[in-house]
Amino acid sequence: MSSALLLIVAVTLFALFLGIRARRGHDMSLEQWTVGGRSFGTAFVFLLMAGEIYTTFTFLGGSGFAYGKGAPVYYILAYGTLAYVLSYWMLPPVWRFAKTHRVVSQPHFFTRKYESPSLGVLVAIVDVAALIPYLVLQLKGLGIIVSTASYGVISSSAAIWIGAAVVTIYVTVSGVRGSAWNSVVKDLLILAIVLFLGIYLPIHYYGGLGQMFHAIDAARPGFLTFPEKGSSVTWFQSTVLLTALGFFMWPHTFGSVFTAKDERIFRRNAIVLPLYQLLLLFVFFVGVAAALKVPGRKGGDIDLSLFKLSLQTFDPWFVGVIGAAGVLTALVPGSMILTTASTLLANDVYRGLVQRNASDETVARLARFFVPVVAVVAVLFTLHGGETIVALLLMGYSFVTQLFPAIICSLAPRNRATKQGAFCGILVGVAVVAVTTIFKMSVGQLMPFLPDALKDVNIGFIALAVNVVVFVVVSAVTQPHAQADQSRVHTH
Repeated sequence: MSSALLLIVAVTLFALFLGIRARRGHDMSLEQWTVGGRSFGTAFVFLLMAGEIYTTFTFLGGSGFAYGKGAPVYYILAYGTLAYVLSYWMLPPVWRFAKTHRVVSQPHFFTRKYESPSLGVLVAIVDVAALIPYLVLQLKGLGIIVSTASYGVISSSAAIWIGAAVVTIYVTVSGVRGSAWNSVVKDLLILAIVLFLGIYLPIHYYGGLGQMFHAIDAARPGFLTFPEKGSSVTWFQSTVLLTALGFFMWPHTFGSVFTAKDERIFRRNAIVLPLYQLLLLFVFFVGVAAALKVPGRKGGDIDLSLFKLSLQTFDPWFVGVIGAAGVLTALVPGSMILTTASTLLANDVYRGLVQRNASDETVARLARFFVPVVAVVAVLFTLHGGETIVALLLMGYSFVTQLFPAIICSLAPRNRATKQGAFCGILVGVAVVAVTTIFKMSVGQLMPFLPDALKDVNIGFIALAVNVVVFVVVSAVTQPHAQADQSRVHTH
C-alpha cells in the first residue's frame, strides 16, 4: 500500500471512529439526532457553518474555476461574505422561534410560522430535490480525490461506495453530532493545507504571488479581468446577490442554526466568518498557479487542476495528506446533507402527508431508516447520472433561493404574508427555475430588447421576481381580515 493511500485510509477510519464516538453520553432522540439537543456553543456552530464553505465543490471547483475562468471565480469569495452580514440580523429571530416551538427542520419552520402543513410538505419536496444533487456532487468529488491521490489504486466507483458507507454509519449512529466532531478535524487540516498550497506553489513555480500574476497576464491577456459578455461584471454582481440570498436557505445550513444554545453565537460568527472566507483566496491561487503549469485541461477536467499540479510537485506521502483533507471536505458536508434529507423525509414528508400525529420516537426511527436509502440513491445518481447533475445542482441553488421571500416576511413583527401567498410564490418560482434551467434559457434570450449590459443578469432573478410578484398578489387577495370584512358585509 502506497504512503498516499495509507494516509487517506487512516483519515477515513479516524473520521468513522470520531463520528461514532460523538454519540457517547447522549440519548439519540429526534431533537438530539437532528439538532444536537440545541446545545452547541460558538465553536461548534462556527465549524458547522464554516463546513458549508469548504466542500469538495470549493476544494476542486474553486481551484478549477480559477484555472478555467480566471477573474469570475471571485464571486465565490463575495457571496459568502454578504450572506454572513445578512445572518447577523436574520438568524437570531429564526433561532428564537425554532427554540420556542421545538423546530427541527426548515420545512417544520415553515409549517409552524404559516400554520400550514401543506406548505411544509412543499418546502420539504423542494429541499430534497435540491439536496440530492448536492450530495451527489460531494460523492463525485470524493471519487475524483481518492482515485487521483491514490495514484489510481482505488477506483473512483470504489471510493464513492466506501465514502457513502462511512457517512451512512456515523450519521445513523450519531446524527449531527458526528458531523460536528468531524468538522473540527476537517477545518484544522484544510486550513493548514490550503494556506500551504496557496503560498508555496506560487513561490515554487513563479517566485511569488506578484510574479505569478504578471506571468499569467503576459501569457494569457484578459484572463485576470471580467469578459465583456457571459461571465461579465453584470453576471458577477447578480450572481453574488442571488447566491447570498440563497446561502442560508439550503436546508442543512438553515438546520445548523437550530443546534446553537444561544442567539449571540450568530452575531459572533457573523463577525468572524467573513475573515474565514479569505482562505478561499489561497484555493484560487492554486488554480491560477496551475493555469500555466498544467495547461490544456478542458470541461470537467479543470477540477483536477489542484491535484495534477500537486502530483507533479510533491512526494506521494504529501499528496496523501492533500487527498485526506479532500476526503474530509466530502464527508463532513455529505453527512450534514444526509442527516437533513433523512429528517425532511421522516419529519416533514411522512409526518406531513401520511401520519400527522406520529410520535417523535417513530419519526426518529424512520429518519435513521432513510439514511442508507438516501445514500444509495445518491450513489446511483453519482455513478449513472452523467453530466446532467451539473444542471441539477445549479437548479438546486435557484430552488432554495425561492424560499427567501417567505422566510424574511415571516420574521416581521406583523407578517402580512399568508400561507397561500407563500405556497404559490414558491411553487411558481420553482417552476420558472425548472423551465429556464432545462431549456438553458438566459435573460438575453427571454428579453432580447434589453441593453447588452443587462443580458448577463443571472437567470435566477427572473424566477425570484416572478415569485415575489405572485407572493405579494396572492397574499393581498387572501388576507384573513379582508375575508372577514367581506363575510360581515354579506351578512348585513
